[in-house]
Amino acid sequence: MLILTRKAGEKITIGDDIEISVVEIKGRQVRIGVKAPPELAVHREEVFRRIQEENLRAAAVGPELGDLEALLAGRRNRK
Repeated sequence: MLILTRKAGEKITIGDDIEISVVEIKGRQVRIGVKAPPELAVHREEVFRRIQEENLRAAAVGPELGDLEALLAGRRNRK
């Protein structure tokens, strides 16, 4: 892991499109600004972990039988 020291108002760039700014340092918290292309998802770690857990849970369960029947009925009605 690359570790950098920055002060409030200073930035870090990643590649050509990503810019991370130290907006404010207040006590033990740091406010960070992230400028990234819209197609790149940016999440706080705890949110990212919840999304991963939810995706794993959804993949393990699979679609409900009722969902599949509704999908098939919708396809039949379009023909």
